[in-house]
Amino acid sequence: MIDVVIAGCGPTGATLAAELRLHGVRVLVLERETEPVPLARIVSLHIRSLEQLAMRGLLQPFLDRGRRRPVGGIFAGIAKPAPEDLASAYLLGIPQPVVVRLLEDHAMALGAEIRHGCPVTGFEQDEDGVTVELADGERLRSKYLVGCDGARSIVRKLLGVGFPGEPSRNETLMGEMAATAPPEEIAAKVAEIRAADKRFLLSPVEDGIYRVVVPAAGLSAEPPVLEDFQERLRTVAGTDFGVHSPRWLSRFGDATRLADRYRVGRVLLAGDAAHLHPPAGGQGLNLGVQDAFNLGWKLAAQVRGWAPDPLLDTYPAERRPVAADVLDNTRAQMELSSAEPGPRAVRRLLAELMDLDEVNRRLIGKITAIDLRYDFGEGPDLLGRRLPDLALKQGRLFDHLHRGRGLVLDRTERLAVDGWADRVDLLADSAAALDAPAVLLRPDGYVAWIGDDQYDLNHQLARWFGRPAAPADQPPP
Repeated sequence: MIDVVIAGCGPTGATLAAELRLHGVRVLVLERETEPVPLARIVSLHIRSLEQLAMRGLLQPFLDRGRRRPVGGIFAGIAKPAPEDLASAYLLGIPQPVVVRLLEDHAMALGAEIRHGCPVTGFEQDEDGVTVELADGERLRSKYLVGCDGARSIVRKLLGVGFPGEPSRNETLMGEMAATAPPEEIAAKVAEIRAADKRFLLSPVEDGIYRVVVPAAGLSAEPPVLEDFQERLRTVAGTDFGVHSPRWLSRFGDATRLADRYRVGRVLLAGDAAHLHPPAGGQGLNLGVQDAFNLGWKLAAQVRGWAPDPLLDTYPAERRPVAADVLDNTRAQMELSSAEPGPRAVRRLLAELMDLDEVNRRLIGKITAIDLRYDFGEGPDLLGRRLPDLALKQGRLFDHLHRGRGLVLDRTERLAVDGWADRVDLLADSAAALDAPAVLLRPDGYVAWIGDDQYDLNHQLARWFGRPAAPADQPPP
């Protein structure tokens, strides 16, 4: 029996496969497409996603293939520089196929099996596992099934989980292509049109190449072609700027949907299979990858037999509200892109408010997930939040999270993880730049406990990492 079958090998599925393999879980990923999608759309990896890649020692290959840009101006495209405390932070623009390839290669290097051209067509679950049926009639038996198969998820549909929300009302064309018009002419026309319509943009990518965004004429299920862009540019701007030689073309709508449930028995949903929203702020891929970091260690704990009873249910409890918040902020951003007088007035007011660093930082933190706080109960503000990559006597904090295990960072040098050493590492460092005596970090990098009392730590270790493998001289708590 396979431990986990994952339907879909996009960024979410590939990340989840790797996270499971870190814990020795047998993983099979089934991808519908036989070849990588040729669409070379540029996506943005946000601060939190980059941090989590660094936690697994994966960041440098992404940096080598991407382009850094400042984090300012990412909420509704309102051009405000980042506050001083985020001045050195950046987003990484990178082609989505490159992201998928790097994550897939990482998962396979860890031992995940990936089959392309193998869509899931059906499944049945019982108390002991899930029987998964493929298009060629093959039936596989696994302990769990995770649907990472996109907004049109067959897993979600067969599971009978509702996907309520709003359908697309408007669509937008987006692509990268060359333009022959002089740069100053393009810049002047773009400035003129964007004063009234924020859904229009020609932004230089490199010499003679532009990112083009223009409202579509209506709703369509067909992939766009260059002539669609030329026609819409002439309609909106009075010229097509001589666009030609497209690198990639796409269309997106403003549909917004959220799955009723993320888990039904032994079947779970993650990524776009669980949530759909417009690409405002570039949050979609990041949201799915962060779903995978949250779910991976919990599902591995369930498979390996040491998970506390409620652990797997903390995945939907934590991640569904995060998705709901992203849906709300993308709804707001889409409204702010309207050319109607009311939304334009609200946009002007918000732009004034964003001159306040506190407002600007709050919106950046919301988009990039660095202000996310899970509800772990009462405690200091750091509880439930991410911990940055602190400087330590022994390198950097993220260097100690490559194995995907829990970590106690102990400035007191008095604590122990006896009984949990097979799941949790201990790092004693009295000089750590940490405003707390000690913290317990979950494998996804969130602070699950703060304190200096061993008994209290043991309680939280049991809460998150199950019963200890007790030493002979110490019964389990």
